[in-house]
Amino acid sequence: MRRLCPIAAPAWDLDRVDQDRIARSTRERRLEGAAPVTTMTLDGEPVDDEARQTTAANSGVAPVQAGPDNPPPQAVTDAAGISREQDFQAVSGERDIEDDAERLRQAQSQYRVIQPTALPSRPGSDRPNIVAFALQTNNPVGVAIYKRSSLNSQAKHQRNCAGFASPDLAQEDFLANGGPERDRKALDPDGDGFACAWDPTPFRRVRGG
Repeated sequence: MRRLCPIAAPAWDLDRVDQDRIARSTRERRLEGAAPVTTMTLDGEPVDDEARQTTAANSGVAPVQAGPDNPPPQAVTDAAGISREQDFQAVSGERDIEDDAERLRQAQSQYRVIQPTALPSRPGSDRPNIVAFALQTNNPVGVAIYKRSSLNSQAKHQRNCAGFASPDLAQEDFLANGGPERDRKALDPDGDGFACAWDPTPFRRVRGG
């Protein structure tokens, strides 16, 4: 006949329960005006409950008590170098709205407008620059400006576009193989000059167009 042996509970569970019990008992006895309870270790040595709780709560480090030789830290109220821009009362006592407007005008006078320059060429690559192409065009997406053959079916367009990892790569290949005037792979069946859902709008927005 099989016998089931009880499994001992983890030591940390028993210790946690013991600590909670001692803490609760100590609080109750203090409320009653009685002395703290003193427990015994498994070896029969007395253990002061307050010391045990301090050890458990502070990982062996006793709490530091404030006193004449160890005053508590004081809150910093006016430290040099700390901005008080977010303190409305402090700022309102130093300047008014007119001062803020003047500070804003001074800051705006120091703004520098950086004019766009020509796009740099990519060394080591002969692939078309799709950013330059986007900035050179101004027609909206979907507006046909190039003639396309009726033989370029939608199925061929979807199949060939699926072979590119991104619309950017499709547009590069489209321009490298005669686009936008010619479309041998049916990448631009609507004739707007943009292959496989490629959109020049983000590049135009950077330029402000």
